[in-house]
Amino acid sequence: MNTDPVSLVTVVVAVVTVAAALSAGIFAYLIGSLVTEVPDEDRTYLDAVPRGFRILWPLVTILSFYLTPWIPFDARSRQHAKLRNAGAEYLLSPEQLYALRLITGLIAAVLMAWAGMMLGAFSLSAVGLGFLVGAYWPSLWIRDRIRARQKDIVRSLPFFLDIVTLCVEGGLSLAGALAQAAAKGPEGVVKVEFNRLLRDIRAGKSRAEALRAMAERMQSPAMSSTVSALIQAEALGVTLAPVLRAQADQRRTERFLRAEKLALEAPVKMLFPLIAFIFPCTFIVLGFPIAMKFVGVDM
Repeated sequence: MNTDPVSLVTVVVAVVTVAAALSAGIFAYLIGSLVTEVPDEDRTYLDAVPRGFRILWPLVTILSFYLTPWIPFDARSRQHAKLRNAGAEYLLSPEQLYALRLITGLIAAVLMAWAGMMLGAFSLSAVGLGFLVGAYWPSLWIRDRIRARQKDIVRSLPFFLDIVTLCVEGGLSLAGALAQAAAKGPEGVVKVEFNRLLRDIRAGKSRAEALRAMAERMQSPAMSSTVSALIQAEALGVTLAPVLRAQADQRRTERFLRAEKLALEAPVKMLFPLIAFIFPCTFIVLGFPIAMKFVGVDM
């Protein structure tokens, strides 16, 4: 029995096409079932997702749902403390942070592999390095947020303490003075934390407990010292106005000393760029005519 080669090829192509279609359908069904099991995220009382994360956020939500059972409690606690210090605890959860690190690492690894294939120098070590760099990027973002918060606290805390001091000296209670400072003060970390402090007090927390919680969230030596002085003054029954005035003066002095320290560090930080970039160019400009005269070339 003779078999037409054309018909045989047609049958093989049809079988392969059907198998590929079935595989794609099964894969799509599995992915759809995994996605439908993930509950919708309610961000009504959460902060808005940053623009750089919005494209990746659906993947972050899905992956964090399945990563949650595999993340140890201690690791989640450590990441939650970092997010709280960065003011991002209402932005993303520790599970979402781990998912974001995994996604950014995979994206960086794929880009590194693509660049290696385009240049003809594909290397697994380079792909692994790209994954590590990409996975570290969210941690770097958290660290930058913590540093920015600390700078904002040092810069704006004396002004807020001045407002609280004036209100207390004018006859308001400490809660009323904090409310006025939160309402009239400039936008920033301190204003947000003062508003949260007032919400905690209205929710039923004692003033000392709410102040300690605020100091723990901010992780700033200046705020911790101020909170300790306020709690001690209230416990001993001391008038708050002189304590607040002393704290405001001390915070302002610390801010001035910090600025003076940074100014003194500037020449040291400029030393490497001078030696590495400025001085070689200067020596080339000055030495080139001299070298040409020694060679005998007229300039």
